[in-house]
Amino acid sequence: MAHRQPRPGGALVARSWVRHYIVRVVISARTVERGLRAVRRALMVVFGVPIVLGIVMSVVDSYRRRGKKPKPFPVTPPRTVAIGDGTVTTYTYGKDLYADMLSAIEGAQRQVLFETYIWKGDAVGERFKTALAAAAERGVDVYCIYDGFANLVVSPRFMRFPHSMKVMRYPIYGAGWRFFDLRRYGRDHRKILVVDDSEGFVGGYNIGSSYETEWRDTHVRITGPGVWDLTRAFADFWNLNRRRRIRASERPLLLETASTWEPRIRFQRNLPRLWMFPIRAMYLEAINRASTNVWLTTAYFTPDQDFVDAMKAAARRGVDVRLLVPLKSNHIVADWISRGYFSQLLDAGVRIFRFRDAMVHAKTSTVDGCWTTVGTANIDRLSLRGNYEINVEVIDESLAKTLEEIFALDESNCIELSSGEWEARDLHRRFTEFVLTPLRAFL
Repeated sequence: MAHRQPRPGGALVARSWVRHYIVRVVISARTVERGLRAVRRALMVVFGVPIVLGIVMSVVDSYRRRGKKPKPFPVTPPRTVAIGDGTVTTYTYGKDLYADMLSAIEGAQRQVLFETYIWKGDAVGERFKTALAAAAERGVDVYCIYDGFANLVVSPRFMRFPHSMKVMRYPIYGAGWRFFDLRRYGRDHRKILVVDDSEGFVGGYNIGSSYETEWRDTHVRITGPGVWDLTRAFADFWNLNRRRRIRASERPLLLETASTWEPRIRFQRNLPRLWMFPIRAMYLEAINRASTNVWLTTAYFTPDQDFVDAMKAAARRGVDVRLLVPLKSNHIVADWISRGYFSQLLDAGVRIFRFRDAMVHAKTSTVDGCWTTVGTANIDRLSLRGNYEINVEVIDESLAKTLEEIFALDESNCIELSSGEWEARDLHRRFTEFVLTPLRAFL
């Protein structure tokens, strides 16, 4: 049987096939590389341009604000209503609130729990620091928490406290080596004061001179059994975030008294570390149950679409839905992003009011004349799904009436936005809103 002779061109065919394969691989690699470059360029356009535009807008706005002072705005004196065995007092002017907070600290006999997002080193900040230090010197257990990132511009000298005070600086970066863990990036945006388990303050006010007279905000003072949950909220945060090495300033905060429930007062707490965000659910439930009215005040309005849809659905079923926001807030980018929701809200029948001449920083809502919330959470993604926040939820007609009267007074200082006016806005405004849309996910 004859042996098959190799084809004379076999080696050449093999080499040709190898060259062809290599060429295909090189072409594929170049195609992938070009694709990646295109993706990177697209991402730069989608996110880079809005970020650059936002920075430019913020710088220009900051320059324009230099030397300008807000104008006077209407406020209500502190109002107190009885709820169960306690009371709730509302504040809409910083000077009134700070006077009562400092009085409570100065009268403390056993314990002071103080937590704030911003603590400025100005005259008001010094008054609070002095009062807290004096309480600690006379033997009161004083615990303080402030957010490190929010106070980066505050002088480090101001943030030096006596050893008699137990102070926690919530870290700027708390993830450590767990940089991939999104639960560790939330800021401490809460504002709490509890004195002797007998009275507690919570709301939107930070600590600083500008907030005392120039900002329109809302805070509440609670007495009676409802204070216990505010004490527990502070203690839980302290114990969750304190440093593990035992130091006198950051030892566990142990509660000594038993809980007494006040069924009409509940505190809702966002806890990023535990991936718990009940404040958003609280708002959605109240809006979805509304049959008469939803009046909502917020400093920054950049919600998710589900929140917007709930407001639209309520308006379409005949509920009087009103949204009150600043005409110009202290964050111009947030203002422009929030405007991207106005068209669909107005088309659904939601009324939009813009507070003029001063910054409205309140985070409040009333529903159907019986449900109220006051707290620290804005209607934006950072507050509803990112930061540590706390809102008090109250089921009481008298408090709801008080908040409705406050809302009506704020309306008197507002400009209502009509559908016709909004649709007639300039083309460059529409373009700016469109370009900034990708930043919604980060604010």
